[in-house]
Amino acid sequence: MKLYYSPGACSLADHIALHEAGLSFEHEAVDLKAKSTASGADFMAINPKGYVPALTLDSGETLSENIAILDWIAHQDSALKPSSPMGHTHLLEALAYISTEIHKSFKPFFAGGSDSDKAKAGEVILKRMGYLADTMQGDFLFGTKVSVADCYLFVMLLWARKNGLDVPAALAAFRDRMMELPSVKTAMTHEGLI
Repeated sequence: MKLYYSPGACSLADHIALHEAGLSFEHEAVDLKAKSTASGADFMAINPKGYVPALTLDSGETLSENIAILDWIAHQDSALKPSSPMGHTHLLEALAYISTEIHKSFKPFFAGGSDSDKAKAGEVILKRMGYLADTMQGDFLFGTKVSVADCYLFVMLLWARKNGLDVPAALAAFRDRMMELPSVKTAMTHEGLI
């Protein structure tokens, strides 16, 4: 199994979750501008969408999109999803919210948006993060255990800090707790982020 990532991109969530699940995998950086991997492979042949993450399974099948990959990882280690009867559905709900309402809202910061566009996006991001801060069920989104959604939220919080957004105190504390996890340290070390 191999994860294709770009350092600090949203693929970091998958990188962390794979380590958190204790899965054996290779990882390879992708130059998103050149559309090539560190070993010189044509990334478009791996993921025709041209962006990370992409996870090639041992079967040869390749998954893309954070929601799909993180859901697949959660199915490999049930400890990474809530255990309530509706746990899987609530996990998908959280992943969709993070992907569509927070992740996509960062676009002006990465696509050369104007200062005004960035300010508006920052307000939206903080409002949406506020919702997550208010609905956390413990140290993590769903209580006392890390879920794959926590891995994704953590990356969004790194982006917020990088772009000078002052997140709610509960999420700043959550980010700091996540930073202490061996899975986070390992993934960030692999990506040259720490």
